[in-house]
Amino acid sequence: MLAALRALFWISAGLIAWTQVLYAPALALLRRLKGSPPVAPTGEFEPSVSLVVAAYNEESVIAAKVANALALYWPRERLEVIVAVDGASDATAARARAAGADLVLELPRGGKIRAQDAAVRAARGEVVAFGDANALWAPDALTQLVKPFADADVGYVCGQVTFTNEAGTNQEGLYWRYEMFLRAQESALASVTGGNGAIYAVRKEAYVEVDPIMGHDLSFPFRMVKNGWRAVYQPAARAEEKMVPSIEGEWARKRRMMSHGWPIVIKGGLADPRGYSPLYALMIVSHRLLRYGTPFLHLLTGLATLALLRSGRIYRLAAAAQAALVLAAFSGVKAKPTLVARYYVLTTAALAAGLYDWLRHGTPAGWDAPEGTR
Repeated sequence: MLAALRALFWISAGLIAWTQVLYAPALALLRRLKGSPPVAPTGEFEPSVSLVVAAYNEESVIAAKVANALALYWPRERLEVIVAVDGASDATAARARAAGADLVLELPRGGKIRAQDAAVRAARGEVVAFGDANALWAPDALTQLVKPFADADVGYVCGQVTFTNEAGTNQEGLYWRYEMFLRAQESALASVTGGNGAIYAVRKEAYVEVDPIMGHDLSFPFRMVKNGWRAVYQPAARAEEKMVPSIEGEWARKRRMMSHGWPIVIKGGLADPRGYSPLYALMIVSHRLLRYGTPFLHLLTGLATLALLRSGRIYRLAAAAQAALVLAAFSGVKAKPTLVARYYVLTTAALAAGLYDWLRHGTPAGWDAPEGTR
């Protein structure tokens, strides 16, 4: 019995350490040893582009978003701006037209994914780019985002998001910088395992229509790989977006995101290794499956620690470390270390809460803007 408990402790704790800490330096070392893929062609490449913005009740930001899109450094005759209005009850459609959008689709409420699907079917561009209504792109963002498509093997490109309004307690900016480092290593070695909704693009021929509760951020990269494309990260394509100001708001956002993410893991094919190279399969396990399983690994580690308290000093130290993390998270002290601890505990718990929500209530296709981001 003790041997089984020790094995449970060390395996679960080791998997937490691997996905949260050790995976990043291992990737960096592998990239150094393996090198990057061949550089893509650098010749002139200016395809026609359709930039799609799916919007639900975004009257406060949609005009600025359309103006931002029209000001991008891209030949106007090769740029089509499409606003897909997902059953809005406000003036989103009218303000998008007044701001100069080329095409405004007024659709019945069906969720973001179905709005994007309708926009892609109507799009004329060879490349279809996507951005959130509140995400403003740098002037050269589209130019940079399209560059990797000069490589015929690339089907998906995501850019870099910088979160603003960091005056609150949310520590998402710290996490996101770490995530961008991982994404850069994965992209250089094979393909990214996840993207973001603020700035990304696909070849129109590579676009796939997914279940409306399964967002593009997680479902597109691995599907591109299974379909024979590369999914890459282009950090020079930059966008800015407001973050949720509080850690509690981030907890709610991540909980909602994972109610969309778990269906992709369990039913959508992410955990199915068919179509993956061995390296990409390792990335999926390390960065996605183990990361999303972290709350359950913590639970197993905690239970094993309690059962082993009298079996050695190392387990008493482990118990003290786990208790210190929880106490710091809920101490109410607004110092950087305690805020990071609170962010980690709540966002890790949100992964499990998202699974509960999906299993218990299902996941609606529609969405609302997170508090404080508009």
